[in-house]
Amino acid sequence: MKYYSRRFIKPEHLNPANALFGGQLLSWIDEEAAIFAGCQMKSVSIVTKLISEINFMAPARQGDVIEFGLELISAGSTSIVVRCEVRNKMTHLPVVCINKMVFVNVDEKGVPLAHGIRACAA
Repeated sequence: MKYYSRRFIKPEHLNPANALFGGQLLSWIDEEAAIFAGCQMKSVSIVTKLISEINFMAPARQGDVIEFGLELISAGSTSIVVRCEVRNKMTHLPVVCINKMVFVNVDEKGVPLAHGIRACAA
């Protein structure tokens, strides 16, 4: 898995337990994974179809730096499956793991459209 970007955890990202708010993290994950998927499919017109079980493994705290790891799992004719892991940059401990995120390439009407990468097995 390759790690693509990092975020610094600031006070405005925290929940009442002084840990990174899960909703904030999921928003970042969806954005990072969509950028990754779009780059793989050579498209800017993609949508998130599915996000599998989200496994929160360890909290991120104010001052932590987290990094987003993404890898291509498989590709269909209009979609790809991506795996995501967010980890603490300093400790390398996983914060969140998502084993399956599906992104679909769509046309201007939202209809699935073939993308440019070759299909591969899951």
